[in-house]
Amino acid sequence: MATPIFKITPTVQQYDWGKLGLSSKVAQFATAAGLADFVVDDSSPYAELWMGTHPKSPSVVPSIGKPLSQCLNKNPTLIGEAVIKKFSSEDGNLPFLFKVLAIEKALSIQSHPDLETAKVLHTQQPDIYKDPNHKPEMALALTPFTALCGFLPLPQIAAYLSVTPEFAALVTPSIAKRFNLAAASADLDAEAKQALKDVFSAVMTAEETEFKAQLKALVARYQAGNERDEERDVKDLVLKLDEQFPGDIGIFCVYLLNYVKLQPGEAIFLGAGEPHAYVSGDIMECMANSDNVIRAGLTPKLRDIPNLVSTLTYTAAPATKHRVQPSPFPGASTYSTLYDPPIPEFSVVQVVVPAEHHESHPALEGPSIAIVTEGNGSVSWGGKSDSLELSKGEVFFVSADLAATFTAVGEGLVVYRAFVEA
Repeated sequence: MATPIFKITPTVQQYDWGKLGLSSKVAQFATAAGLADFVVDDSSPYAELWMGTHPKSPSVVPSIGKPLSQCLNKNPTLIGEAVIKKFSSEDGNLPFLFKVLAIEKALSIQSHPDLETAKVLHTQQPDIYKDPNHKPEMALALTPFTALCGFLPLPQIAAYLSVTPEFAALVTPSIAKRFNLAAASADLDAEAKQALKDVFSAVMTAEETEFKAQLKALVARYQAGNERDEERDVKDLVLKLDEQFPGDIGIFCVYLLNYVKLQPGEAIFLGAGEPHAYVSGDIMECMANSDNVIRAGLTPKLRDIPNLVSTLTYTAAPATKHRVQPSPFPGASTYSTLYDPPIPEFSVVQVVVPAEHHESHPALEGPSIAIVTEGNGSVSWGGKSDSLELSKGEVFFVSADLAATFTAVGEGLVVYRAFVEA
């Protein structure tokens, strides 16, 4: 490429759970950036904006009309020798995939396989698990965002078993007894993990006639206002999910998983084998470069309950375990905030530059993809002798080993930058 920073064209995914029309930030960004042939339909859902090199929906370099991966393959210095060596990126594929998600309806109860499991699933079922990579991911809230995230501490699940008879009816007395004994212990040892697995498996494999009857009774009880004190935090969620997915077994996961509510700027990380379901809101999402999902509920798509049950970690902990604590971005001033999850494939930095100010980032060892979510400005490099004008919705690539300066005009500039370093 002639320049080390250049614009790329993302792709839009329309899934049933996406927000409709311009209520979706995906549609807002695609419209503001002037994506070719993109016309908003107010009655259609716009769920995801993909930015990266995943073969399912790769970004394109508009100046040459070719996929980003082809460009990087021919210009390996843009990725950087260290990243290419560490992540086997000789083919031009980045180790991460960056997205915007706009969630109106809950996504499925799901998890993502670890690397070894992903390879096995891809070999056994390549039509379902279409790549051999793992998919740890981070969700960073752009708007108020809710999700089910990781298993609740065992005493909280035990409390639900004692006060929610419809939930308890899906678990045999012997399984419930072993679980309650485990919940009373302070240690989450192998025996406790097995007890949690037994409860989760019993719920997710319950006979359809049984769980639908219990769910109908549960919804009727909540609609009548007869919830117990311990159920009040999840009552509205149960009713909402039943409206979206009537009669779905996944609704009972509200008694097994943490219900988290994030404000803009807050983030959660989900490693391999952690059950979750995003419920509502707009987020930036970054993950390893994969599209592997094991689903088990709240979805019209294929459910793979055996693989979900067998591959979860069964780590039970408060939702704070999954929080990503932001920190200052090294080498920058007060306008950049780093979100650095405990995996090597990616980190994300939020850049919020006030009007007529600028923010300089040091050279990073690996490449970046960034999107403007608010405002206008520019990014410059090479001693500011070269620059690229930026506006809301535009997506651009930043080469490895390149310092860059972001300058805001008008009302300011907000950029989210995903990057990898070796």
